[in-house]
Amino acid sequence: MRPLARKSLLPMTFVLVMAAAVAGYASDETYTSTRASGRSSFGKSGESGQDPQDQDPAATAPADDGNAYTPRRTEQNARVGVVFEKNDSGDHFCTASVVQSPGRNMLITAAHCAFDAEAGSTVDDLVFAPDYRDGDEPTGLWKVKKVVLDDRWAKSQDEDLDVAFLILDKKDGKDIQDVLGGNTLGIDRGFDNEVKITGYPTSRDTPISCQNRTTKYSDTQMRIQCTDFEGGTSGSPWLADYDPKSHTGTVIGVLGGHEGGGDEDDVSYAAYFDDDIAALYKRAQDDD
Repeated sequence: MRPLARKSLLPMTFVLVMAAAVAGYASDETYTSTRASGRSSFGKSGESGQDPQDQDPAATAPADDGNAYTPRRTEQNARVGVVFEKNDSGDHFCTASVVQSPGRNMLITAAHCAFDAEAGSTVDDLVFAPDYRDGDEPTGLWKVKKVVLDDRWAKSQDEDLDVAFLILDKKDGKDIQDVLGGNTLGIDRGFDNEVKITGYPTSRDTPISCQNRTTKYSDTQMRIQCTDFEGGTSGSPWLADYDPKSHTGTVIGVLGGHEGGGDEDDVSYAAYFDDDIAALYKRAQDDD
């Protein structure tokens, strides 16, 4: 749920749509569809848990609601990836995903994934590997050129503002949204939504997914029961209303917020996307 703690980093554990599917991925998404670390994590030990059971890509139904499974490679899942510091030689410690923006080079993740508490500033050497599996990076590493988060998070780490937008450099002259497409951002969607969450535990080099309904934890926090979302899954998108025709869903939260996402592997939290997050998204678009 949270990223692993790093030296000097805060302890952790709308809109164009691609007309064609990305080559190499399944053209539609249905919900049918390790690297160990000795470092500690925020809210979790960071130790490897039991790997979720792989799901047969030909299955006609997903794992039971609330149970994690290994998702197949699809265009939708390719928009989710791991966050490294500097390069991919170390552990991946957070999860991020592509969201639509006018500049077409934006990710969303948890603020605590991208803020250096000791320096009191954002982290300036992050890289993103979408659709990462067992060291394979189908579209390579994308460099983060700017982190956009709420100033109030920087001052007090307000758990209700645990959201950050990452602006990427172009890669080989292309924007990431041109390569992978992007999901929309959902504001004020309420607390009861069927969502799919996909993230990367640091103990694994493949993603896990889970679907379930969100519930209200407080006026500013959502909660969900999903197994095995341990250290490294901070920033995982909570995706609602995926449309297999447009290959687009709506991100209504990212794993983080209360307790940095929660101190139990099987219960996760996300800050509610309200007017503050809408304003932050607008600010990020100005920088994209």
